[in-house]
Amino acid sequence: MQFKDRRDAGRRLAKALEAWRGRSDVLVLALPRGGVPVAWEVAQALAAPLDVLVVRKLGFPGQEEFAMGAIASGGIRVMSEPEGAWPVSERQLEAIVAREQAELTRRERRYRAGRPAPEMTDRVLILVDDGLATGATMSAAVQAARTANPKRIVVAVPVASVEAVQIVGALADEVVCPYTPAHFRAVGLWYQDFGQTSDEEVEALLSGGP
Repeated sequence: MQFKDRRDAGRRLAKALEAWRGRSDVLVLALPRGGVPVAWEVAQALAAPLDVLVVRKLGFPGQEEFAMGAIASGGIRVMSEPEGAWPVSERQLEAIVAREQAELTRRERRYRAGRPAPEMTDRVLILVDDGLATGATMSAAVQAARTANPKRIVVAVPVASVEAVQIVGALADEVVCPYTPAHFRAVGLWYQDFGQTSDEEVEALLSGGP
């Protein structure tokens, strides 16, 4: 299976989430930036509101696509391996965290444009991204969302590695993933068009799209 683009992936993912359609307690939360086009299609199909949960990957120096962990709003930090297991100094790690925290804060301000954070208590939260490789970013998102005491946390992605589904599944109440290829390698391989999602596209979709 290969998706045409993130919007196509979102439409296919929405079919696997049909049971949540039309419920007043559902809130779709996208992980920006790549998760927003996917989540927009999901939210449209489920007739649910859409917002963002900002999470930042902590990339390995020089090979940023490899996630050592991730941070999320509320001071959440998740490491894919125990701290100290990665061949980076504490000073290097803290510099990476500081840089990503600054970007996290910038994105929250820009994407919300003055809007308050959504109410998540006692709601079904559907956390959406364009795929899971290590699961570190989504793990941080789940832990951040859990602090709001939601009714249920559903992680929904079009494609993921088997290992990532297992990791995230231990934290979320449910994981919905239509495609878990045995030889995963990278999220982008499962999309014909995996171009970077811009801030402008995120803003447009959060303002109603299309």
